Amino acid sequence: MPGQVLARGVCRHLASHGFACVEEFTPDRGKRLDVMALGPKGELWVIECKSSRVDFTSDAKWQGYLDWGDRYFWAVDEGFPTDLLPPETGLIIADGYDAEILRMGPETKLAGARRKAVTQRFARIAAQRLQLLRDPGAVL
Repeated sequence: MPGQVLARGVCRHLASHGFACVEEFTPDRGKRLDVMALGPKGELWVIECKSSRVDFTSDAKWQGYLDWGDRYFWAVDEGFPTDLLPPETGLIIADGYDAEILRMGPETKLAGARRKAVTQRFARIAAQRLQLLRDPGAVL
């Protein structure tokens, strides 16, 4: 999947800046973020990976993801028509091996209760995925 390739490059890049990433993160029922990144200072970034114009224009849910992180970014490849993307969001150019942040998304700090809930969910999902890697037969 092209979006997963972009997510890998984004996660590699963010890891080099001290972030931990979880792909296909579900902060709440009915929502699935391509990448949720937890930064070294506790910041939470949401990154949506778009592989084509059609992929972007068919996504009617992205604005519902703004409330789940301190910053919001689009990750696209270098051939993507970036003029389609809302200028008030962050922009990352990525491939399967690395990425570059071209525009920071504006910072909108999460409320304390939501930050705690999202951070705890992030930790639980990451720990469960690690457990499944170590023990594929585990029942979680």
